[in-house]
This record gives sequence, structure tokens and C-alpha cells, in this order.
Amino acid sequence: MNKLAPANIAESRRPRLALRFISGKYQGGEFPLLERQEIVIGRSSDLDMVLVEEMVSRRHARILLEEGVINIEDLGSTNGTFVNGEKIQKGVLKEGDRILIGTSILKVVPATEAAGREGLEAVAARAARYRTGRPPEEAPRMSGNLEEIPLPDLLQLFGSSRKSGVLVIRNDGRTGRIFLNEGLIRYSVIDSQEDLGPLKSVYRLLEWPRGFFELEPPDPREFEQPLDLSAQEVLMEGFRQLDELNQLKERLPGMETRLVLALPLNPPLRSLEPDELDMVQAALNSPNLEAFFERSKLTDLETAKRLETLIRRGYLVPAS
Repeated sequence: MNKLAPANIAESRRPRLALRFISGKYQGGEFPLLERQEIVIGRSSDLDMVLVEEMVSRRHARILLEEGVINIEDLGSTNGTFVNGEKIQKGVLKEGDRILIGTSILKVVPATEAAGREGLEAVAARAARYRTGRPPEEAPRMSGNLEEIPLPDLLQLFGSSRKSGVLVIRNDGRTGRIFLNEGLIRYSVIDSQEDLGPLKSVYRLLEWPRGFFELEPPDPREFEQPLDLSAQEVLMEGFRQLDELNQLKERLPGMETRLVLALPLNPPLRSLEPDELDMVQAALNSPNLEAFFERSKLTDLETAKRLETLIRRGYLVPAS
């Protein structure tokens, strides 16, 4: 087996693609893909890519670029190798694909000369430190940027690999948490706002295009109303609701608008159902639509549907 020579790769051959660590303790490093250069990944110190952690087998997976085709093969690992959320035995990689091995997520990206060399040297140095028995700075933990791996892709990866833990997402001073139990989404909360409800919270988190994530250890607490839904169920319904909600918002006033009772009020209040009366009262007691949506116990889509109906029927109007 040929070994990679970190100091000479960029000078002798120019790789077109590389494996970039977008999560895990090697995050930011790049591992160039060279023609007919086999990369064996695992815990064993004599391999090409050494990932020392419990979830990685001694010989975990193999990647080989041959005649322009990137082949990947799981080497009978205990915890599996995942490509774009699917557990594989053998497969072919293309640019943009994401590979999950242990707590590391790698992405196939265009190679850069400097970044490829520096990334490989960093990986080699870290591997050498493990071989000498020096401990890592901290336990391996998944972390990364949502611009590198969007939340839906992350949830699919965690669902397929049956991950447990608390996925913490930080964006513009806000913090969301998704509690995972063997790949199932058990609960979700944003900024400790329990009133939002777990389903409403996770649907809102799907709208966050940017931010940083970290998978923390499992939280043993019990929840009164756990979701226990698969990532696929949440994503399918979540995206359906987001599509409908975006269409509905075009017919609603802006989120900074305050709603008031229409005067004169032509439709009789007695025509409203009790829950509709509650919604009218909540709208009148809210300083603007944003606060109204925050206070609603319903999902954002259901809240928008009922609000649009009340406005269309002539009960509520934007304050002048």
C-alpha cells in the first residue's frame, strides 16, 4: 500500500478533489484525493487516515480514486459508514457528497493546493500524537457550520446512524436544541421557550440557514410530551408546512404589524367558535404579529391559516 507523503503531494501532483473535515476533531483539514492512492481510514496507527475514537473500527473504511471515479467501501466496521445519510457497504462518491465515520463528517470538495497540503499535514501531525500515546485536548465531539452541512442533511445523517445526544444550534444570539435518542427526534426547544412546543420549535429550526452546531452528550431527562419521530417524518412534514406558510405569509401583514378589531365590526362575534375568539383576543393583546406567533400554542402554519381567515372575514385589520 502506498503511503501519502504530506510534504510532497501538492508539489508533485495537483489533486482535483479532496476530503474536507466539516465536523469532528480534524474540522477544517483537507485530505487530497490522488489517482490510485488508496486511503484506509480507522483507529489503527499504521493507516493513512487515523481517527482515534470508540465509534471508529481499527480498519473502518477505504477510499480509492481510480480513473476519475471515487470508490468507497466499508471494511466491516462495527458502527458503519454513511454517505449522504445512507449506510453503505460499497459506493461511488461525487463532489458534494458527505461521509459520516464516527464523529467525523467529511465532504468531497474541490481541492486547493495550500489548504490540501496544510490539511494533510495537520491530520498527519494529529495522528502522530495519538501514536505516541498523548491524549487529545478533549473528547471527540461533532461540531461544524450549517453552511457546510445544512440541518436537514445533519438530521438525516444522525437518524440513519442512530445517534443519541443533544444537537445544539447557535445562530445570531439564539440557541436551539434537538434531543436525539438513537436517531429519533425526541424533543426540541429554542431559547428555553417551552411554550413554543417541541414540534413548532423543530420546524422553526429548519428555517435557520446559518449557524454553528455541536452534538453534546445525551440528556437523560424525561419530557411530558416527547415527539419520538424519525428525521424523515419531521423533514417531510416540516418542509410541507414551511412551503404552505411562505405562501400564506404573502397574504398576511408584515410581522411588525399590530392587529386591531375592525370598526365598525360587521360580522357578529357570536359566529366565531371559542378557539377563534381566543385567537382574536390573543391578536389584540399582542404588540405585533411576531409576538402573536410566539404566543400561539399552534404550529406557525395553523396559526397563519386561522389568522388569515379572521382577517378575510373582516374581524381583524392592521392598525393604522
